[in-house]
Amino acid sequence: MFCKVQDAFRITARRISAVLGTAWAFMIALAIVAIWALTGHLFHYSDTWQLIINTGTTIVTFLMVFLIQNTQNRDSKAIQLKLDELIRSLDGARNKLMDLEMLSDEDLEKFQKEFERLRQRSEDTADTVSKAIGKK
Repeated sequence: MFCKVQDAFRITARRISAVLGTAWAFMIALAIVAIWALTGHLFHYSDTWQLIINTGTTIVTFLMVFLIQNTQNRDSKAIQLKLDELIRSLDGARNKLMDLEMLSDEDLEKFQKEFERLRQRSEDTADTVSKAIGKK
């Protein structure tokens, strides 16, 4: 039962995010806001008139948070798995890098500093080679 609910949510979230992520959906939302704004004078800019847009946007925002988080979690997981597969398949790659997302912030900071040193060393080597080639 739980898997069916998860699958239904996943499928629904993907479809809704695909539809609501289009220019047409944005244009419809913009039209709704424009219509609401233009009708303000008809309702004398009353509290009820303001409450309509506030309630509508609050409900939509609340629901969209769950949809966006679901799709981002799935996309992140898929990207992570693809990167793990690339690391695993490369000779000389450090397989311990495959689970970086599970490390503490301190350990991630150490890796970041290590890669910054490697990048700097690579730039220094490239500069040295460029200068050597330019002198010839």
